[in-house]
Amino acid sequence: MIEDKNQQRTDLGQLGEFGLIEHLTQNIEIKHSSTLTGIGDDAAVLDFKDKKTVISTDLLVEGVHFDLGYVPLKHLGYKAVVVNVSDICAMNAKPTQITVSIAVSNRFPVEALDELYDGIKLAAKIYDVDIVGGDTTSSQKGMILSITAIGEADADELVYRNGANDNDLLVVTGDVGSAYMGLQVLEREKEVFKVNPNNQPDLDAYTYLIERQLKPEARKDIKELLKALEIQPTAMIDISDGLSSEIIHISKASGVGCNLYEEKIPIDPQFINVCEEFNIDSTTVAINGGEDYELLFTIKQSDYDKIKGNPNFTVIGHMTPESEGTHLITRANTKIPLKARGWNSLTENKE
Repeated sequence: MIEDKNQQRTDLGQLGEFGLIEHLTQNIEIKHSSTLTGIGDDAAVLDFKDKKTVISTDLLVEGVHFDLGYVPLKHLGYKAVVVNVSDICAMNAKPTQITVSIAVSNRFPVEALDELYDGIKLAAKIYDVDIVGGDTTSSQKGMILSITAIGEADADELVYRNGANDNDLLVVTGDVGSAYMGLQVLEREKEVFKVNPNNQPDLDAYTYLIERQLKPEARKDIKELLKALEIQPTAMIDISDGLSSEIIHISKASGVGCNLYEEKIPIDPQFINVCEEFNIDSTTVAINGGEDYELLFTIKQSDYDKIKGNPNFTVIGHMTPESEGTHLITRANTKIPLKARGWNSLTENKE
């Protein structure tokens, strides 16, 4: 949180738009045969032959989606790629290319954008995607970052939100809620820092939660894992806005209801401890927090034995007739209607 005042600073105007693009995109390698033409022409040229193309895009705005008071630029670049790759994974597709567009104010030197691009390039390497284009422009309001992700899949591999059926099992990968609590820790430490800038926070007890917030990972591994288990999900979505919101998305799209069981929701021990520290109900956070980027999907009951005991998956409920609605079944066996209380960027300000 303490800024190094002696960093090298190259004004963006020294490079100009085209010089900046050339500077940021130098040494980007093309790895996929489907990328015929990448950066350097009016448009990228992709050739997927018999594959279906999947495209998703996200916009990240400073002060709305991220706070550079505690978000390192390298982490921001990495996360911006991950959240888009996650959307491709949620279609049960393979991410292959991204485009990157940035709008920045003159308070950012070239070195700051180098740091941002270091994160973007690292994510592109780890998730095996080609950077094939984008745009840069100026901004009067800080930084705006937009990533578009492109992927491919065979037609019979794609999974949509609208395929869930009554009696299907509801399954989630990993754990949920940790990213939100990581944000709460960072926001608290920011306020402490405002009061005493010389105070250095001790974050050792929160490392997992903070990493889930600042450097989430998309579940690119799940597509191949499900294929190896011979499971084709009936519906799928990624958890960006909160577990309850995503369950409602699947339910509405598929025309079914759902029973979610509180005792089955996977949460991390560190998450439980910090919820107690903040005096926040862990279940409320787990179902509403968002930004976990785990995958939520439904499978046929006949596939249960294939995932039983697998540490990557947790069965957290089952789909019901639409007339029964969507509910949380508490540990006390109380039935509570689920509501979409996840983050809405048009009404709230959150990282």
